[in-house]
Amino acid sequence: MTATFHPLYQARLHLLDGVAGPSVTPDPAGDAARHAFDAPFAVPQLPDVQVTSTEIPGPNGPVPVRVYVTRQPRPGLVPALVWMHGGAFTHGDLDVPEAEHFARQMADRTGTVVFSVDYRLCTDTVHMPVPHDDCYAVYAWVRQHADEWGIDPARVAVGGGSAGANLAASVALHGSETGQAPWQMLLAYPVVHVVFPAPSDELAAALAVTPRALLFTSDASGGINEYVLGRPISGATSYDFPALAADASKFPPAYIENSEFDELRASGEAFAAQLEAAGVDVELVTARGVPHGHLNAVGSPWLEEAYGRFAGRLQKGPAHD
Repeated sequence: MTATFHPLYQARLHLLDGVAGPSVTPDPAGDAARHAFDAPFAVPQLPDVQVTSTEIPGPNGPVPVRVYVTRQPRPGLVPALVWMHGGAFTHGDLDVPEAEHFARQMADRTGTVVFSVDYRLCTDTVHMPVPHDDCYAVYAWVRQHADEWGIDPARVAVGGGSAGANLAASVALHGSETGQAPWQMLLAYPVVHVVFPAPSDELAAALAVTPRALLFTSDASGGINEYVLGRPISGATSYDFPALAADASKFPPAYIENSEFDELRASGEAFAAQLEAAGVDVELVTARGVPHGHLNAVGSPWLEEAYGRFAGRLQKGPAHD
């Protein structure tokens, strides 16, 4: 069976004709085309939750955090989710739908207290592991201050999208190594390998019909990785790219949701296999008909489906619980 984009995306594919893939090189025309392709499909219906902005101490200075709490009664202690947005480690913020809309939905649907982290982005002078250090500082702080937020300290999860999923996995590994392992990690279309694994035959077929503008080619991703590392990729550590971990059994239970038409799916699938081989409980889902970053697809039917899957995981926990 041939892989096909969802009809709503199929109608937009022509916008990407002739557009190059993501790169560290500025491309205003390409960015404008991708922005049009990513435009909202409908006006979002966002829940009304309590939102608080704060700063949490970190080794690089204060880390801005936005906290989302349901306005519904919360009997007993509730879970927490430390969430990191994506953006290739170089862009993105707390206002992208993958952060703002997702956090609101999870807080409202599950009663989870969501801490969305505005970690430092990589620049010409800021490199890995600075984003990791920021995110880990927030995670450790949340665990230490759980009682102040009515949080169950045994149910503090980490999660994120794309580069944010990388950071979530690296925080999970760090937490395990310091005796503060998260309850679980929720990873959306993660990039956790410094070099992409080879795609499966099924993924290769999907990529063959994916516009170049949506593909993170090996050359482009290599350039991005060297830029954010500030050093050769041969010097990457497991806190930079968690798939490099020598002992994958240190990771907590994982929910991994990939996008069908996404070269990064190879990373998510390979990481799931690595975790499973080490005895880690893993739930792996592929969101069909969509390209990378489907949590940013405002007003789409598949976004509502994804919200339901992530909310279910926060409500039920890992499969063995």
